[in-house]
Amino acid sequence: MELILTHDLDVAREIYIEIIDKTPGMDRYTLWVYGKHPSDAMLSSYIENGELYLLKDDDDVAGVVVVVMSQGKDYEAINWEQDLANDEVATIHLLGIRPSYQGKGIGRTMVKEIIKLAKKAGKKSLRLDTLKCNVPSQSLYESEGFSYRGTQNLYAPNTGWIDFLFYELSLE
Repeated sequence: MELILTHDLDVAREIYIEIIDKTPGMDRYTLWVYGKHPSDAMLSSYIENGELYLLKDDDDVAGVVVVVMSQGKDYEAINWEQDLANDEVATIHLLGIRPSYQGKGIGRTMVKEIIKLAKKAGKKSLRLDTLKCNVPSQSLYESEGFSYRGTQNLYAPNTGWIDFLFYELSLE
C-alpha cells in the first residue's frame, strides 16, 4: 500500500461519504457530517495546498487522510513535548478508512506511511487532534507511539463546542 497525493475532489468526496454513511459508530466517534466536516470547500482547500492523500491498494483506495506540513493556531496552546516552530511540525487530519478495509490494520499502515512522509519532509514532530469521544482513534495513535499532550474545548461546525485531545509523536 502506498500514500498518494490526490487532486481529485470527486474521489475524495465519494470516499468520505462512504466512510460516514457505512462505518458503524460514526455518530458516536467522529461525528463527521459531510457538508459541515468535511465539506467540499475544506477538501478543495486541502487539494489546492497539496495536502490530501489516498492510501492506494493497487487500483483501489483503502483510506484517505489530510497531512498538513505545519500546525494551526489551535495547536499553539498545547504543552507539547518539543517546543517547535509551526513549520517544523506535520499534522494529521480527517484520517478515514473505507468500510471494506476496516478491521484489517489499515489504520496502522496509514499512520506508518504518514510518518515516512513527514520524516521525508524534514519534520521534527507529527501531531494531531481527535475528539474525546473517538476512543478507537485514541487507541490507534497511542499504540503507534503517540503521546497525549492535552485537551482543548473547541468549536467545530459538525459538533459545536466539544473536547479535542491532542497527541504528538517525535520524529527525531
